[in-house]
Amino acid sequence: MEVLEIIATITGIIAVAFQAKEKIIAWPFALISVAIASYIFFHSKLYSDFGLHIIYIILNIYGWMVWSQRDPSSDVASTKILSKDGLLWAILITVLGTILLGYTMGNFTDADLPFFDAFTTSGSLVAQFLLAKKYLQNWLFWLVVDIVAIPIYLYKGLYYFSFLFFVYFLICIYGYVSWKKNLPQE
Repeated sequence: MEVLEIIATITGIIAVAFQAKEKIIAWPFALISVAIASYIFFHSKLYSDFGLHIIYIILNIYGWMVWSQRDPSSDVASTKILSKDGLLWAILITVLGTILLGYTMGNFTDADLPFFDAFTTSGSLVAQFLLAKKYLQNWLFWLVVDIVAIPIYLYKGLYYFSFLFFVYFLICIYGYVSWKKNLPQE
């Protein structure tokens, strides 16, 4: 299991680093990482994270398709800014998803840390969708998710994943600053 965790960690770091640099090559690395992680989370009884990574497979394919549809004169798809209404909806979906999934996992499974796990799942789904659509605010959602995920994985003894999310945290800061700097001037 440790070797798989190392492979998922390395491919995950490569994926997020390429996403922060707006490189489409990020998506195959992300697919490898999340496929392996889904297997590990299932065996660690982090069922929300397991389900999340199954959905990540779909969202990573979607992100790959969206990022492939760019202006032929540009190397990258355009970054967008989420509207205030869009941001409120994203926060609302995260909160409601946390409550519903946390309650379900807490009452109908043997899941550990059901509400924390549900938050990282709900927040990650929203962040991943925003990333796939190339909204700048995806990085802010990821920062919050990473802050919550790091101690969860430490608690569960998933030290490589905890390290991975710390590295993600750092890359998210870079991604936000870089994407914001490269926004088209109006």
